[in-house]
Amino acid sequence: MAGADQLTTTVSTKGQVILPSAIRQRREWRAGTRLLVEETPEGVLLRPVPAFPETRPEDVFGSLPHHGEPKSLEEMDAGVLAEARRRHARD
Repeated sequence: MAGADQLTTTVSTKGQVILPSAIRQRREWRAGTRLLVEETPEGVLLRPVPAFPETRPEDVFGSLPHHGEPKSLEEMDAGVLAEARRRHARD
């Protein structure tokens, strides 16, 4: 934001900062949103905490047992579609 679009806030005696509502609304940060605070050379960066920790395929490979022949991509896609239709039909 530059010029007239710049927003300001004040640090309270408790170290709290209120983010302007326009920014909270654009980012969809509601009350209770957890934010990561990162100090950068340019200032302070706020980012939402990911809902799930980052994982790599090797971290979860084989976590669900399967017996039998591996499924093809087409079979997996068909299974996902069938489940989506089943869930949608009950709503």
